[in-house]
Amino acid sequence: MIYFACSDPSGVGPRVLFQRVPEGKVVKNRLHLDVRAGIGLVGEERLATLEAECGRLVALGAVHVRTMRADGENESCIVMQDVEGNEFCLA
Repeated sequence: MIYFACSDPSGVGPRVLFQRVPEGKVVKNRLHLDVRAGIGLVGEERLATLEAECGRLVALGAVHVRTMRADGENESCIVMQDVEGNEFCLA
């Protein structure tokens, strides 16, 4: 997989990751954002933090699409949609 990350040199701001994916997208958004909510956390503690942030965002109008649980290689993340239907992940 090909990717490139842009980071705030001071370490304060968020990291933006650009990643090429093999499949084409058939809906409108061409940019998929991962919102980092569980930085430095693993396992159940990470998932609980992501679920809490998911609940906060759902109350603001976002939609919970699916929860992808840790599989031994990747940590848990939650796929969501904003109010216009654009996907993003809590990671």
